[in-house]
Amino acid sequence: MPVTPTYPGVYVEELPSGVRTIVGVATSITAFIGRAQKGPTDEPRLINNYGEYERIFGGLWKESTMSFAVRDFYNNGGIQAVIVRLHNNGKKASLTLANGNDLALEAANEGAWGNNFQAKIDLDFLSNKESLAEEQKLFNLLIRDKETEVVVETFLNVSAQAGHPRQVDKVLENSSELVRATALPSDRPGASEDWESLANGDDGEAITENDFILEKEATKEGLYALENADLFSLLCIPPYTPEEDIKGSLIEAALGYCQKRRAMMIIDSPSEWTNKEKAKEGIKDSNQVGSTSTNGAVFFPRLRMPNPLKDNQIETFAACGAIAGVFARTDATRGVWKAPAGFEAVLRGVTALSVPLTDAENGELNPLGINCLRVMPPAGRIVWGSRTREGDDRLASEWKYIPVRRLALYLQETLYRNTQWAVFEPNDEPLWAQLRLNIGAFMQNLFKQGAFQGSSPKDAYFVKCDKETTTQYDIDRGIVNIIIGFAPLKPAEFVILKFQQIAGQS
Repeated sequence: MPVTPTYPGVYVEELPSGVRTIVGVATSITAFIGRAQKGPTDEPRLINNYGEYERIFGGLWKESTMSFAVRDFYNNGGIQAVIVRLHNNGKKASLTLANGNDLALEAANEGAWGNNFQAKIDLDFLSNKESLAEEQKLFNLLIRDKETEVVVETFLNVSAQAGHPRQVDKVLENSSELVRATALPSDRPGASEDWESLANGDDGEAITENDFILEKEATKEGLYALENADLFSLLCIPPYTPEEDIKGSLIEAALGYCQKRRAMMIIDSPSEWTNKEKAKEGIKDSNQVGSTSTNGAVFFPRLRMPNPLKDNQIETFAACGAIAGVFARTDATRGVWKAPAGFEAVLRGVTALSVPLTDAENGELNPLGINCLRVMPPAGRIVWGSRTREGDDRLASEWKYIPVRRLALYLQETLYRNTQWAVFEPNDEPLWAQLRLNIGAFMQNLFKQGAFQGSSPKDAYFVKCDKETTTQYDIDRGIVNIIIGFAPLKPAEFVILKFQQIAGQS
């Protein structure tokens, strides 16, 4: 605000520069949706390592393909993941501490894991305030692991009195990862004679397509629980069970949602693709891998790895988690504009591939938009393809390659989030100049990092926002138009060496 001079002297006024630094969004936060042994359901939870997954969701579980996919994600360089746990008719373990004035408890979420815990009430107080404790209905609640007999949670001086600062149901809701109180007694419950076990927790049945999309959008559950996640860039939906693949209709819904959220889905090849011919036929079937989309990519074949839950026997696993890890690793070391494929894109922890492919077979699948996983000595098992679902040569799509599409999504999401300040600003040349300045500086930085084609900025990108893009008619309607163009780097998919014999000097 301008200074109003009132006395003779020098006045200091700070003027805004108009520079608003644009920070690029994360490009490899990967969302996983599936079954887990425990943890919150239909609620996205951001984790930073596999240790967090083990603590919150229970780690590897034979019924959970997601648990193995998340493990592979972090083994291959993943950094952050958003986990959505689903269940199908799972039940919470429960217990009524019947000591007079019963206290009803249940596990914090569904699953048989809750049956592993016991609860106990005691009336032992550290301070000499028994009368006050009785007046305020105070007691202590202890939770222990049944197997190890170690007390894992202790809640001292909680109360059954409604409105008390330490009201037990509120304390458990805010502080316990294991139990909740479902009914408060009218008076202080009596002390337990011994530990009592939670029981009747059940993991439910294998999840199905209905648990992802059937009437889930309005309630933000299933696939649409990701509405409560601020950002994700990649989506992985592992098979329902080790034996049952996800269906094309779910892939269609997920691809549509990815388009809305400016993300990309990594699609596992169906388990029935046991050879090249089945892959060539299956890619045409939308019931197997969904229809063509710029926001999806199919990888074939699946991975062969040891299963720690079965004495390290070699089994076949879906590849989406490992592929997402390779994406994250490539983004961190080279940038989102580098194809996540090649000799650097090594699949860690993989002992073999379910279908070995030759160069000739790869040559039949690649033009159809199927990204092949190959064994290439000395690198080992690597990703050897980088095409979207529109990567079929016959479609001639401008979004044929994964890095080109992901770079566009990165630019869209970054500039969408970093131009919100312009809303309700006066729509005239000062605003347009600020937008050109800030977006131009961001694009120039990407150009210096090698994100675009061209030897000079004018060959690599442009940012236009002026009277040509925003007419008086647009101004009258409150619209400012910004046009951003960029020349993407496309991967050198085919390296051709030309040899010529030259005659010796005569």
